[in-house]
Amino acid sequence: MPKVYFVVPCYNEEEVLNETVKRLTEKLTKLIAAGKADETSRMLFVDDGSKDRTWEIIQEKSAENKYVGGVKLSRNRGHQNALLSGLMTAKDNCCDCVISLDADLQDDIEVIDEFIEKYMDGCEVVYGVRNSRKKDTFFKRTTAQGYYKFMKALGVDIVYNHADYRLLGSRALDALSEYKEVNLFLRGIVPLIGYRSDYVYYERNERFAGESKYPLKKMLKFAFDGITSFSVKPLKIITNVGIIMCVLSFIGFIYAIVSLILGIATAGWTSLLCSIWFIGGLEMLCIGIVGSYVGKIYSEVKQRPRYRIETTIINEEKTDNNKKEKKQKD
Repeated sequence: MPKVYFVVPCYNEEEVLNETVKRLTEKLTKLIAAGKADETSRMLFVDDGSKDRTWEIIQEKSAENKYVGGVKLSRNRGHQNALLSGLMTAKDNCCDCVISLDADLQDDIEVIDEFIEKYMDGCEVVYGVRNSRKKDTFFKRTTAQGYYKFMKALGVDIVYNHADYRLLGSRALDALSEYKEVNLFLRGIVPLIGYRSDYVYYERNERFAGESKYPLKKMLKFAFDGITSFSVKPLKIITNVGIIMCVLSFIGFIYAIVSLILGIATAGWTSLLCSIWFIGGLEMLCIGIVGSYVGKIYSEVKQRPRYRIETTIINEEKTDNNKKEKKQKD
C-alpha cells in the first residue's frame, strides 16, 4: 500500500476550503479502507500568502483531522512555486507518490483510484487529462486549444489538455528536485523527467465556490512564461523576419531607383508613414521578445530561492522553520 500525499495549492480559498477538506478526507478514507493507500497518507494544503482566512482554516482542520497538513509560505510566490513547495515537502516526508490538484474542486477526485492503479502498475508519472472543454466559454476553449498547438509547434513537449492534476512517484519527485530554474512551468518540466507515464481522462467540474484566481492577465503571463522558458524559436522567428524585411527593403529600393529613372516616381506621404510605423512597431516587438529572454536569464543567474516556507504542519506537529534553523545553529 503506497503512502500517498495530496498536494493542494491555495490562494484566498476560504470559501471552498471546508468542502475541499471534507471531500478529500472522504476520498482518502475510502482509499485506505480499500487497501489502495497506507494509513500514513496525508493531505497537504499549501497557503500561498493568502489574504483571507485560508491559513486559519488549515490550522483548524489539521487540529481536528489527522490527515490534514499544511505548508505556509512567507509570501505570495505564485501557483507554480506553491505547488513545487508542497511537492518537495511531501518528498521530504518519504511519501511513495504525490497527487497534485486544485483547491476549487474542479478536478474530479473520483479518478484518483485510477491514478494509484496506474502507479501500482509501474508508472512514475500519471497525467490527468480533460475529456473535453464543452463547459468552457468559446473564447477560453479556443485560446487554450490554440495555445497547446502553438507550444507543440515550437517544439515544447507538453501534454494536450493537461493542467497540474497529476501523480508523481518518488523517483519522479527526486528527478524534479534537480531542476533548479526560477521561472517555473511544471507542465513543461514534468514531461522532461522521462520514466514510464500514462494518462487518466476525466470531466472537469464547475468551480464549487469563489472566483477563479487566474484572470485573463495572469493566464496570458503564464502562457508567455511557458513559451519563453522552453523554446528559443521566437528568437529564430525574429531573425527570419529581419531577413525578410531586409529583402523586401532591397526590392523596394530597386523599385524606387527604376521609377526615378523612368520618371514615374510620385510623392506619397501615406505609404512612407505606414512603412515607418510598421517597421518601428516590428522593431519594438522584437526588442520586447529579446528583452523577455534577457530578463529570464537575469532572474536565473541571481539564483534567489523560489519560495520560503514559514510554517509546516504535518501529523498534528507544527514546526516553525525559523526556530528550527536557530536550534541547528546553536
